[in-house]
Amino acid sequence: MHATIEELDAQAQGIVSEYGNRQLKPKERLEIPLQEMPSQDPQLRITNMEEVALGYTEAQVKAEALRCLQCKNKPCIAGCPVAIDIPAFIAEAAEGNFAEAAAIIKESSLLPSICGRVCPQESQCQLPCTVGKSLKDVDLSVSIGRIERFVADWARENKKETTPTVGEPTGRRVAVVGSGPAGISAAADLRRAGHSVVMFEALHKAGGVLVYGIPEFRLPKSIVEHELKTLTDMGVEIRRNFLVGKTRTVRDLMEKDGFDAIFIGSGAGLPRFLNIEGENYVGVFSANEYLTRSNLMKAYDRSHSRTPIYNSHSVAVFGGGNVAMDAARTAKRLGAERVTIVYRRTEAEMPARKEEVAHAKEEGIEFLLLHAPLRIVADGKGKVNGVELITCELGEPDASGRRRPVEIPGSEKVHPFDTVIVAIGNDSNPLIHATTDGLEVNKWGNFIVDEETLETSIKGVYAGGDIVLGAATVILAMGQGRKAAKAMNEYLATL
Repeated sequence: MHATIEELDAQAQGIVSEYGNRQLKPKERLEIPLQEMPSQDPQLRITNMEEVALGYTEAQVKAEALRCLQCKNKPCIAGCPVAIDIPAFIAEAAEGNFAEAAAIIKESSLLPSICGRVCPQESQCQLPCTVGKSLKDVDLSVSIGRIERFVADWARENKKETTPTVGEPTGRRVAVVGSGPAGISAAADLRRAGHSVVMFEALHKAGGVLVYGIPEFRLPKSIVEHELKTLTDMGVEIRRNFLVGKTRTVRDLMEKDGFDAIFIGSGAGLPRFLNIEGENYVGVFSANEYLTRSNLMKAYDRSHSRTPIYNSHSVAVFGGGNVAMDAARTAKRLGAERVTIVYRRTEAEMPARKEEVAHAKEEGIEFLLLHAPLRIVADGKGKVNGVELITCELGEPDASGRRRPVEIPGSEKVHPFDTVIVAIGNDSNPLIHATTDGLEVNKWGNFIVDEETLETSIKGVYAGGDIVLGAATVILAMGQGRKAAKAMNEYLATL
């Protein structure tokens, strides 16, 4: 049973009262307990699409910030792909200077409200945290992401945000293809340098995976729209319904439209399937389609949306990452009585964030671990009515460093399901490569780029995010956007 917001706030106020008005020794900071994140009651939240995690109270964020040791070597910064000055913003948060804390973050990241919600902090900035290491548990590290979320939300709600400064006009024009995390970061840094920036988005809404991939209950879309407004306030033009590779090619943008450089952050939007028998039956979906219908097209709002969504009773979700958790939890909210994550390894190997797994369990999502799908079966009308699964055991580690699942002969069994959602990753959309002569890609279709500059095989064309990395995290894509923008600014200065 979770404590109420009122109970958590009262506990935090007591901590701030006891520790907040004096110089603390490291030992005292380590004694301050980790602040629990308030959240919606599981039985209530599966009936709505509202945000699950409710955010810290002011007292909680101060109490959590007091846990930071303000290490001289600042290991958390090294763990952040966009190198936010984490100790500096946490120190301001501890003093209640939330606008100042948010401004420090904005120097490195244009998306603090988003990253505070969806980044896997436990494997990035919080992993090397000295507090977690001292307490021998990364789960007890300072909750950097939760503090980031609070100060960013506070600045937005109190109209204390700062818009990044734009440099003097350079006369250079830059195209940014894709309006996801990589494109947003690149566009911001390019615009900061004074270049004219036009962002091209294939869909009718900007935001990329932030709007079509991540559910409302994990990332409210109003926040994405607000963060994108910062870009337009800086003078970035966003052209929607513009499919680069179809509406115009990369070569067209440079040779006909006069862009001096291009950043491609078009993501990895081509769903991957298992290529097993029955994947074409009615009731089988890629997680991409399922989530896009719900997130972008609002299919969950049946009384207002014209986008249909499949009515399910028993759902199997193949995969163990964040997308699998998002799909499973969405299916539950759309009325499925039973939703099961089918994963061929154990929970320890799951790539999903711990918080997402914990929330899924609280919401009644079942986990069928050490099982792999062999085929999907259907009734006489071609509608899914089951999945044949085989039990696995873990063998030696594979290339990913995780122990490889080994199927156990004779353990096959058909399990009853009427819907299957495949969430095993994405590949790069081949459209831009197919319409751009001279653009080199690897065997998976990801763009080959210079490791230092992220320039592609075409002069003046750079790329970053999932189109280079394969499906990765929001913050890693942002880091690549910033890295590419730095190289592009240097390149543009030579023209």
